[in-house]
Amino acid sequence: MNREHPEDPQRQQLRERLEAILIRTGKAASWHDEAGRLRELVNHEGYVPVHTRLAREDLDFLAGARDDLLTFAELGLRLLDLHQPRDAGGITSDSAHPILRCRSCMWRWPCPTFRAMSESFSTARDTSLSESL
Repeated sequence: MNREHPEDPQRQQLRERLEAILIRTGKAASWHDEAGRLRELVNHEGYVPVHTRLAREDLDFLAGARDDLLTFAELGLRLLDLHQPRDAGGITSDSAHPILRCRSCMWRWPCPTFRAMSESFSTARDTSLSESL
């Protein structure tokens, strides 16, 4: 008989937080296009005088966006620290290119966790953002 194990409370809280962030983010309007136009309005003091209409969802998102982004960046760095390649120690005919496995999950490198992170965080928008900094 297969009994389902009760959900770990700490894992459940993390899932609920991530889902809440996802819902809040999905409801908020994107500022990507507006940011380009707003850069042109920077005054001599280095600020943009903004007059706009914001929905409640936008305000909810903006209120927590900085903290949420810091949390996700920290999570990403911690996952990268956990999931990194190491020599699998096996016998190989190409000693210059040994077989690598993930240090944490022991999958063949690149592991599914690293591939998922790489696919999620590697976008054209990221390169345009880093160029503007």
